[in-house]
Amino acid sequence: MRITAKRAAIIYALILAFLAGIVIFVVSLMMNGAAWASNKANRHIYSGGTIVNAGTIYDKNGVVLAESSDNERIFAKGENMRKSVLHVVGDTAGYISTGTHYLFRDTLSGYSRIEGIYKLKQSGTGTDITLNIDAEANKIAYKAFGSYNGAVAVYNYKTGELLCSVSKPTYDIENKPSDLLTNEKYDGVFLDKVVSGIYTPGSIMKIVTAACAIENIPDIYSQTFECDGEYETGDGKVICNGVHGTVNFQQAMNESCNCAFAAISLQLGADKLKATAESLGFNTQLYAKEIRLTKSRFSPSTESKAELGWAGIGQSTTYVNPAHFLSIMGAIANGGEGYAPDRIRSLGTFSQIMGRIPSVTVKMNPDTAAKLDALLRSNVVDKYGDWKFENLQMCGKTGTAQIDGAKSHSWFAGYSQRDDLPLAVVCIAENAGYGSGVASTVSNSVMQYFLENGI
Repeated sequence: MRITAKRAAIIYALILAFLAGIVIFVVSLMMNGAAWASNKANRHIYSGGTIVNAGTIYDKNGVVLAESSDNERIFAKGENMRKSVLHVVGDTAGYISTGTHYLFRDTLSGYSRIEGIYKLKQSGTGTDITLNIDAEANKIAYKAFGSYNGAVAVYNYKTGELLCSVSKPTYDIENKPSDLLTNEKYDGVFLDKVVSGIYTPGSIMKIVTAACAIENIPDIYSQTFECDGEYETGDGKVICNGVHGTVNFQQAMNESCNCAFAAISLQLGADKLKATAESLGFNTQLYAKEIRLTKSRFSPSTESKAELGWAGIGQSTTYVNPAHFLSIMGAIANGGEGYAPDRIRSLGTFSQIMGRIPSVTVKMNPDTAAKLDALLRSNVVDKYGDWKFENLQMCGKTGTAQIDGAKSHSWFAGYSQRDDLPLAVVCIAENAGYGSGVASTVSNSVMQYFLENGI
């Protein structure tokens, strides 16, 4: 009897172990099946380590950006189009880790928990993906950069839909340069600078300093500041871009006066400046939906007044991610809530039916947003000129980010106040000089496209 009982116990233990193994396998399959199916070893999807069979990627207007035919991946028509959408579409080998091909390879494979990749095996195509990107807008922005590298992004600040996203340098994926990995002109070519880039912001950072001043200096609008071209902090100097004389807060913003904003930064102190910056997403891990953004960094000096002054005007150790700053502009335009930029319109039938819910990345006090809105509109009306952004009813801030040993970066960050054009834009043109130059021109070009063609 004892032997029989022991044997029965062993059999029961084996049965339980077998059942546990089945449960573990089923759970693993449910959780990891798509990743297993889209592994590079799967020859139904990959050939030579690159995707050949997958669903079609469309832009918002139904333009094909990538599709499969006869065991080959085919891309958008036109060299400039292909170059302009490279980073949002991604390459087929996965070097661009934030591209649609890599991030959504499971979806593109058409994997189903019931059928696996049966659809792909039968037809050679998987699940289609539609982007919010307007490929024509991307092409226009790409051409507007000319020979400069950098990044530009435009999104609907009411919905978070990312309508334009261009990163340079780039290349034609259907005519891959033989020196892509060795020629320095392609340095950083696999990096989507909109989501993964980080830069010294220059004067666009004065928007954050202004927000802090509005919330922490009760008489900021009645104060005046003296500018003779440099501001003596006591342990160093902050150099201005001009000699502005006596200016009030609004004029200081219009003129982008370094002296005034250095003085404001010292009034506020490092702790208050840092608190405001962090409330707007600095030093925090942020996401543009499925895409992890590079952190914007702000760590103003608590020891050097000069470094504190430089930090408050966007220099020193201050660094900004373009997609993050786009959400800050969106928050100002949208009354305090800045949505995360969302590249994806639909991921197959389910999301076409359900839609994608906007997620808030940046929040600010609505009263602060309203006052910043007035300041940024004044910049365009009273300084840059409405003619520079014809019919856009534009609000914005230029920036000239000084870089050691190189020509300054050109920045523009802004948005339209028009009800029929709720778009925000951020652009950086590397080593292109003043923000009133290339970055403003690129921004205006793509905004004019949407004004003419709608969103």
